[in-house]
Amino acid sequence: MPKLAIITGFLSQTKDRFHNYNAPLSLDEKFALMAKIEGYSGVEIVYPYEVQDVQETKTALAKYSLAVAAINVNVKAEPEFRNGGLTSTDPAIRAKAVQFIKNAKDFAADVGADKVTCCPLGDGYEFSFQYDYAASWRHLIETFSEAGSYRPEIPLFIEYKPSETRGRCFIDTAAKALCLLNDMKVGAMGVTLDFGHSMYGNENPAEAVALLAASPYKYYVHINDNDGKWDWDYFCGTKHFLEYVEFLHYLKKYGYNDFFTSDTSPTRWDIRGTFEANSRLTLKIWQLLENIDTPRLEALMVKGDYLQTWKFIEQNIFSLR
Repeated sequence: MPKLAIITGFLSQTKDRFHNYNAPLSLDEKFALMAKIEGYSGVEIVYPYEVQDVQETKTALAKYSLAVAAINVNVKAEPEFRNGGLTSTDPAIRAKAVQFIKNAKDFAADVGADKVTCCPLGDGYEFSFQYDYAASWRHLIETFSEAGSYRPEIPLFIEYKPSETRGRCFIDTAAKALCLLNDMKVGAMGVTLDFGHSMYGNENPAEAVALLAASPYKYYVHINDNDGKWDWDYFCGTKHFLEYVEFLHYLKKYGYNDFFTSDTSPTRWDIRGTFEANSRLTLKIWQLLENIDTPRLEALMVKGDYLQTWKFIEQNIFSLR
């Protein structure tokens, strides 16, 4: 069955342009809440803004019997990174961004994490003639290559996203993330596939899984949902139920055995209830996929008569008999 984790920043206060949601919590308080949420055994924690102290983090992990799914390194919040860190035209700023990732790898090794994930949200553009695209791509290759080659026992995963904080991020699709890794030629790398980023970026998340699984690189999954227009981080299945089932089908098909990490924002909803909805639905769908006649489903797909495939879906996924 899937291993489930939570990005722990969502267990505390979050905010949008107009409102704050939920109360701020200390690291220990977040982990204490986490321990009460059914179905979860791992955490993804944000470095350096959420955690910095190795011993404090290890003590909290041991106290609540939690594993580290990943260390999420934040390379966007510093004022210098406002116009891009890894692709900045200033080599000193690029060097600082790389050092952030190296420091995160050191922290990951010290707390027992097996990966670092980075979503370079500050690296992108808004307007025509704003950036030299070829130069920006070279900077991505250079900076991520240096960061990825450091401590290769801790692989670096690149999380792609269509936009935010930039109007368009340079690494906005699974295909482009793979192009970057192929240009880098650094083995200890991977891609973080966020269901919601894929959905509102006009990808099919299941197809992205198949693409990543066929590559020589590892991949790691964030789960959530949205309306296809923006990254709302709703809980799973609320907008794209069948797409989520197909997503899990392909993860199961290709033997994915890493954490399913909830990148979900509770905002107006109870924190514990929101994350338990994610775990409950994910585990139930996984069990459903264990029980249905998968060879029959795949044979129908090969046959190419989608009306027959849809009838199978009606009866075996929607239970409309």
